[in-house]
Amino acid sequence: MTDTTEDFDPAVRRMMSSNEANWDARTPVHLASRFYGVADKSADPERWFADYEWHDLGDLAGLDVLHLQCHLGTETMAFANRGARTVGLDLSGASVSAARTLAAEAGLDVAYVRGNVYDAARLLPGRQFDVVYTGKGALCYLPDLPRWAETVASLLRPGGRLYLAEFHPLLNSLGPSPAPGAGPELLLRNDYLGGKGPVRRDATYTYTDGPAVQGATECYEWMHGLDEVVDAVLGADLRLVRLRESDELPWPRWPQMVRTPQGWWRLPDSEPRIPLLFTLTAQR
Repeated sequence: MTDTTEDFDPAVRRMMSSNEANWDARTPVHLASRFYGVADKSADPERWFADYEWHDLGDLAGLDVLHLQCHLGTETMAFANRGARTVGLDLSGASVSAARTLAAEAGLDVAYVRGNVYDAARLLPGRQFDVVYTGKGALCYLPDLPRWAETVASLLRPGGRLYLAEFHPLLNSLGPSPAPGAGPELLLRNDYLGGKGPVRRDATYTYTDGPAVQGATECYEWMHGLDEVVDAVLGADLRLVRLRESDELPWPRWPQMVRTPQGWWRLPDSEPRIPLLFTLTAQR
């Protein structure tokens, strides 16, 4: 039996509740942003995936795919477009409501569930999936990676795969979005490794363009090094199949970044070649 949110310390539950309120407040900002492009119908769900991700995921037609921490469901819809029977789960009720509307407007049959990732097995009783996908800014909102990995394992049918596509801990330590007044220099600003506990943030603006956040601006993040991620996955009796590190991002984090052939962005050859994203494939 996997853990649920009720098994966490009350102080941690309060932090997760703050994150829920913060993502509710972020949702209208993100719906109006050019970054996501849903308001002006310019959004292409495929833009959030690197070519190597589709290569790793393979043919999804007819498979059961669960997207944890799906936010607006932009990536979730890409799975449905490729023929998967798709479920998205997110902590934020506002995000889930928006995701349902966007999927309906696109004519896609996607089931969205509101809930904390640690409650996923309870919220999806008896369900098992061929692929559990998560990433690109998700793990930092999880206080306990071993519990997360155990939850993922419980949701995978035998032979099923976890596919994690996440910002590299090095990018998180450099800052995945510019600090106020920051220049183009690559400077370490945050921890790479976890262990110091949650980081409290209080920001009026999110990582997208658009208006200020109205209401709940406080959130909490937990740093996780690459070793912590891998150890959590192995500790849940999942078999590591592949680990990739990539120097590309789907948006230009630094002004000196250059466009890649697939339409993403990387640092120019004059800068150090460093990992900005990583993907992990593990099998039950």
